[in-house]
Amino acid sequence: MQMTLFAIATILPVALLCLAVLSGGLWPLAALLYMTLFTAGLDRFAPRLLPDLPKGAEFPSGKGLSVLLGLVHLGLLLVAVSAPIWIGPGMLGTFLTLVAMGQWFGQVSHPNAHELIHRPERYARYLGRTIYSSLMIGHHASAHLLVHHVHVGTKGDPNSAMKGVGFYRFFTTAWRGSFQAGLRAENALRARAQRPVPAWTHPYLGYIAMALAGLALSLWFMGPTGLLTYLFICLYAQAQILLADYVQHYGLRRAARENGKPEPVSDAHSWNSPHWFSSSLMINAPRHSDHHLYPNRPYPGLRLRAEMPILPHSLPVMAAIALIPPLWRRVMARELKRLNDAGMTG
Repeated sequence: MQMTLFAIATILPVALLCLAVLSGGLWPLAALLYMTLFTAGLDRFAPRLLPDLPKGAEFPSGKGLSVLLGLVHLGLLLVAVSAPIWIGPGMLGTFLTLVAMGQWFGQVSHPNAHELIHRPERYARYLGRTIYSSLMIGHHASAHLLVHHVHVGTKGDPNSAMKGVGFYRFFTTAWRGSFQAGLRAENALRARAQRPVPAWTHPYLGYIAMALAGLALSLWFMGPTGLLTYLFICLYAQAQILLADYVQHYGLRRAARENGKPEPVSDAHSWNSPHWFSSSLMINAPRHSDHHLYPNRPYPGLRLRAEMPILPHSLPVMAAIALIPPLWRRVMARELKRLNDAGMTG
């Protein structure tokens, strides 16, 4: 039942997005409403926790859906870049379609690519890197694995937001910082290799090459409109990728031990959300504490526990609130105080 819900929640909007491009009319609005108000409404008015699957029950369906969503992403990105041509005149329909596309790339493709880069299979990791690179943020695959999971909740992680930092400032520092930190980590990894590693196999060369290929192909086949469309989609998706990091770690820091090293990662160092439909749409990405404790646990098996910090609203709603820094600070000051009063990290 749970895997069916994951499949329906993630694949149904693809049909709406394709209808929006091919048929126009009210379909662009329908696709956008599905990714926003419909999801928030189900979370709010039809709440229930996703049941935890028995150990091992996530295979093989979890992996199969991830690969399918990865391949769908590549096709849908081509459709998105050509959307202005298919839809024709009418700025509103095109704009609504592209925003809805960006929502899907940020809320489905990103959690799925994140799942894939944690998979043990090489083809899955390559597919995850390709998804991120197609959105011109390929370095996230390296920085997430080699920097974020190691230094989360410390100054060493550019993607862990300190209390009081607004999202717009965080976006620029996290993008630049994760690019640089990921590059340093990849270089260090190659320097420690037992045998010489060919320079052309450096992951960052692949990330940059795929990003340049996306720009060139958009311009070559779709002209300036296609190029601008591709840039808009990538920027929109990147904002959502970094919004997820911003919300899920805001204000949660790992205390330093007597030797100066940070305490081990625990449930207390990530924000979580139990909201059932957005969790299905984002393939359990809101169950973030469990992911940091067990990075290789497949998404259907991620758990919620009572001691985990819980967001007051679903992850997509909190991401929307984060776009209004004064409101965000007010909401999160209350939540961090609640954690501090309970004796948790905040």
